[in-house]
Amino acid sequence: MSGHSKWATIRHKKGAADAKRGKVFTRLIKELMVAARMGGGNPEGNPRLRAAVLAAKAENMPKDNIDRAIKKGTGELEGVNYEEMTYEGYGPAGVAVLVDIMTDNRNRAASEVRHIFSRNNGNLGEAGCVSWMFNKKGSIVFDKKTMPEEELMELALEAGAEDVKDQEDQFEVITAPEEFLNVKAVFDEKGITYDLAEVTMAPQTTVRIEDPKTAQQILKLLDALEDNDDVQNVYANFDIPDQIMESLE
Repeated sequence: MSGHSKWATIRHKKGAADAKRGKVFTRLIKELMVAARMGGGNPEGNPRLRAAVLAAKAENMPKDNIDRAIKKGTGELEGVNYEEMTYEGYGPAGVAVLVDIMTDNRNRAASEVRHIFSRNNGNLGEAGCVSWMFNKKGSIVFDKKTMPEEELMELALEAGAEDVKDQEDQFEVITAPEEFLNVKAVFDEKGITYDLAEVTMAPQTTVRIEDPKTAQQILKLLDALEDNDDVQNVYANFDIPDQIMESLE
């Protein structure tokens, strides 16, 4: 998963620094609304909402915006009713791609996602065609300079993590989804910085991409999907070596 986690880290840093902050806020607001609608407006009794609130705070979203989104989700304020769905398909070199959608127009979302796949050397597939290749996991990514692997491993496993993986210039702490917030809290309390912390869809196997042109095509497809207003998350099972990834940044 090294290529994918590296890509996710790069995208996260770019999103926090450039003009796409508005898009980041829009996605977070959608997640807050849907989480509140599905499980109620109290984060303490709604793990999904609690995770959404923490994610919004991590992006420095104002408290008023968070509260307003929650109230729209619970119906206390008028808001848009978003539907959730997942599209599945293949990118260049047979890379498996999952696309989480949150939309107020299912037909528009389906048409646009299909068009993005076809325009970028990919194919939208049937439901279930690639989802079996992924497992839902918590992922916390650290620069290797942050702390020694043995120290990180000991702290992570004591906190309830499943594993720590060596990902070239990163360490990735893997958790069960339900343990993600608890493990993350341990690092937060100790003031240990990380590059990325999220619940993601982790691939069981990866497709190694050694050709820079193919790598560029894959990243172009994923960027195009992420730029779509209805897309919340994009996951893929590519593994692009760091030297190729960095050359394409």
